[in-house]
Amino acid sequence: MAVVGVLALQGSYNEHMSALRRIGVKGVEVRKPEQLHGLDSLIIPGGESTTMAKLANYHNLFPALREFVGAGKPVWGTCAGLIFLANKAVGQKLGGQELVGGLDCTVHRNFFGSQLQSFETELSVPMLAEKEGGSNTCRGVFIRAPAILEVGSDVEILAECPVPSGRPSITIPSAEGVEEEVYSKDRVIVAVRQGNILATAFHPELTSDCRWHRFFLDMDRESHPKAFSALSLSSSSRGSEGGSKTKPFDLPIFE
Repeated sequence: MAVVGVLALQGSYNEHMSALRRIGVKGVEVRKPEQLHGLDSLIIPGGESTTMAKLANYHNLFPALREFVGAGKPVWGTCAGLIFLANKAVGQKLGGQELVGGLDCTVHRNFFGSQLQSFETELSVPMLAEKEGGSNTCRGVFIRAPAILEVGSDVEILAECPVPSGRPSITIPSAEGVEEEVYSKDRVIVAVRQGNILATAFHPELTSDCRWHRFFLDMDRESHPKAFSALSLSSSSRGSEGGSKTKPFDLPIFE
């Protein structure tokens, strides 16, 4: 049976563990480098990215995380996890923070503003419906969320979000270190995939829509059929969720 690790330093790791249980997949909390051994894939959850980075440094996790990503195993970052996986992050606190890297993108750490500017919206994600059934949209929960400003040529854009009218002005340092306005588009990237890496700026684990978790697990099923053969992703369970297209995905009651 496939085993999915969830980085459990801080943030919404319990919610990811609950989502995995709902689809019949074994999740393992990861806090030390040796706990990555034997895992088939890894989720890096949302939380406070600077705090998570400090704890990851304390436990000497960064080398092991980079090795895990480099080995080609599926890795999914949500919110702060997206920041961790980006090759470049801007809008960071003074002194910056260490990144795992691997995802060819530039992410703005606090694109949508403060905690008070958190919001929910419906996102158009046709790929998700094509792969996992259900509606062409999903519920996006953005909590003091980052966003992706630009991506490399090998990165597939899965979802974009309208830029809220009240969003603070976004500036990043130029090559000369001068602050300048750089983002004026009316939409911004909030979900991408590059090879074995999936990243979302929002929190699918905070809704009852498990399609993102199933999509993540499906990413490597073809190349590792034995490891994933025991996943409870039966056509009957997919069909029951996909057939209720008019039913809203409410926030779940956690175990």
